[in-house]
Amino acid sequence: MFKILIVEDDPTVSRHIAQAVTEAGWQPLLVTDFSDVLAAFVSQQPDLVLMDINLPGGHDGFYWNSQIRSHSQVPVIFISSRNSNMDMITAMNSGADDYVEKPFSASVLLAKINALLRRTYHYSNQSTKTLEYGGVVLNLEDSSVQVNGANVDLTKNEYKLLQYLLRRHGQLVPRASLLRAMWEDERFVDDNTLTVNINRLRKKLSDAGLATLIQTKVGKGYLIP
Repeated sequence: MFKILIVEDDPTVSRHIAQAVTEAGWQPLLVTDFSDVLAAFVSQQPDLVLMDINLPGGHDGFYWNSQIRSHSQVPVIFISSRNSNMDMITAMNSGADDYVEKPFSASVLLAKINALLRRTYHYSNQSTKTLEYGGVVLNLEDSSVQVNGANVDLTKNEYKLLQYLLRRHGQLVPRASLLRAMWEDERFVDDNTLTVNINRLRKKLSDAGLATLIQTKVGKGYLIP
């Protein structure tokens, strides 16, 4: 399930967007502390960000978008009542992928989100239940995996790791985020368990011809570029 981070300080608008996102089959994540939007982004590891311009907390959406861009290429859509050409140009120059004016149609916003998710994460549509990137095809219905056209047998945890990283390709994924995604209570999981699973997954990908798909950023986490 794709995770959508909603950076919107108007609770009515935020709830409206969250409801539409939920009905589309995605998971909405609402930012409540606007003094550190980047911290919310890093901890939640969303697949797409919806960003307002006028925000409390000392910084606007342009600033937070540039901060996100210093860490990730995750798609960002600005949603704002500000409709001048300069605002739109500033948004795009700060790294935004699209711009939606308020008031907006929920169906139009969802179509834009879906188009960006499809383009970024290389899935054809929700009905096919597959995730494809870099020679890897994950079948989300039966958990089967193909690498360069050949079947690869993965354990449940190896599959979850690969799916989580593929959905966030181009993003540095901290080890703590992977631990939370893999195990409900990471307090009772030895950190070495994650390393063992990553190494086993890498070995299987390497045997299938993708030795460098998963990169390690020492002291930070993992990355599929």
